[in-house]
Amino acid sequence: MTARIIDGKAVAASVQESVRADAAMLKSKYGVTPGLATILVGENPASKTYVGMKQRMTQELGMYSVGSHLPADISQDELLKIVRGYAADPKIHGILVQLPLPAHLDQETVLGAIPIEKDVDGFHPINVGRLAMKNREPLFVPCTPAGCIVLIDSVGTKIEGARAVVLGRSNIVGLPAAFLLVHRNATVTICHSKTQNLPDVVRQADIIVAAIGKAQFVKADWIKPGATVIDVGTNAIPDATKKSGYRQVGDVDFENAKEVAGAITPSPGGVGPMTIAMLMRNTCDSAMRTAGLKK
Repeated sequence: MTARIIDGKAVAASVQESVRADAAMLKSKYGVTPGLATILVGENPASKTYVGMKQRMTQELGMYSVGSHLPADISQDELLKIVRGYAADPKIHGILVQLPLPAHLDQETVLGAIPIEKDVDGFHPINVGRLAMKNREPLFVPCTPAGCIVLIDSVGTKIEGARAVVLGRSNIVGLPAAFLLVHRNATVTICHSKTQNLPDVVRQADIIVAAIGKAQFVKADWIKPGATVIDVGTNAIPDATKKSGYRQVGDVDFENAKEVAGAITPSPGGVGPMTIAMLMRNTCDSAMRTAGLKK
């Protein structure tokens, strides 16, 4: 039986429409337009693309977008001055510093300068700390892991009581995804390069979140029949049939895995669209807090 394919584009579109409606309500009833400030340091092509997509989506959903594109050799003090300027601006409800930063900049210090009320990427140490603690609620959680949970919910997979395996322990995806699953009362195993008998561990999972950064690493025979598989990976592999000479695949061997899983995300078209959608949701939620509509 072929798995249900989880359409990340459709789920993301639903999130975006809810943001559009809330942004219009905030503007008409409270005179508040949700505002997102983006900060890009340097000329990394991928980062420039991502920031451009975020700015366009902000505008498309009826929100306010402003950005600073800064030279790669900017000093830490100058960068912090810009972050603090946005922090003090009442028109700005979310601040996003595009990562990675150049090596001479202290990422933790820069992210820590963003007020937790405007930390729409969910990377401030206080928001991260709250996420890692029982009975604590961060104001925001990182966008990609948050999107993973929405995708799991979209197909009705029960998280409470489920066995979940997260492949990867990055600060951006793996660890926060694991914490979010724990908050939903799953029993979670975090796997990484030192995990022994990895296929056997993965086979125990009702839910798999693959964020390990290796093309088609998770094989079909690793997957428990009927499991829900969320593939966060984006990897380029050679493909002579493509004009570019390559194609994008995930961390899961999708074509074979879909014959075993109960539900699975493709890559591309699965988790990717959710990241920006959840950033928009976080920014709008921040504005709603400003209007007293959200705790």
